[in-house]
Amino acid sequence: MSQDFKIVIPARLNSSRLPRKVLLDIAGKPLVQHVYERCMKVGASEVIIATDSDEVLSVVSSFTADVIMTDANHASGTDRVAEVAALKGWASATPVVNVQGDAPMIPPESVRQVADLLLDNPQASIATLCVPIESAAEYYDSNVVKVTFDQHGRALYFSRASIPSNARAPEVIPTAWRHLGLYAYRVNALQQLTSTPPCELELVEHLEQLRALWLGLEIRIAPAAVPNGPDVDTVADLEQVRRLLS
Repeated sequence: MSQDFKIVIPARLNSSRLPRKVLLDIAGKPLVQHVYERCMKVGASEVIIATDSDEVLSVVSSFTADVIMTDANHASGTDRVAEVAALKGWASATPVVNVQGDAPMIPPESVRQVADLLLDNPQASIATLCVPIESAAEYYDSNVVKVTFDQHGRALYFSRASIPSNARAPEVIPTAWRHLGLYAYRVNALQQLTSTPPCELELVEHLEQLRALWLGLEIRIAPAAVPNGPDVDTVADLEQVRRLLS
């Protein structure tokens, strides 16, 4: 099987919690340029930034020609990635890694790991990563997405609830895993996901990946091989990343 894979970086201008964050300056470069430069170290055959903004297009064009304007009305980054795959005419089994445009410290090793996870498991439609939950605060935090998986690394369920729940000894935190929002999709899985309306589980949990499980798609998951740096969602995150990258 060909080891070809692609990377798409969705870069929407108007994020709700931190407006214009993909263009905010970090160590003399816009945030999205840090993401792009890390992705260029991974070994993908193409790295494309997908935006909905003329301003982002203009800024990004100063460091790469691989930028595509996509529909401004997409509900998620997944929809934006699917549009790029369709515009480029990529083959149905091709893995496409969705790297968030607000992840300026994404380790190239993690991007490669999630691509390889899909390449090495031809029956899987999606691959993603997780890390151990290390505190009760994380375990009980509904903003921390938990995941359970089987002995072969196939995802069983994702939840904002504390799973697995230690029903018989609630004071004891069981072995639990935090999901990282880094995905590799096959092009045909992107097409299936984006042509299917949200299912009830997804609407209840507000987790898009539950649509894939509801459709019966196999999601392969593995513990991240290297530590992952912080994404930028808030002003505090931005200041932390600026200190780390200065």
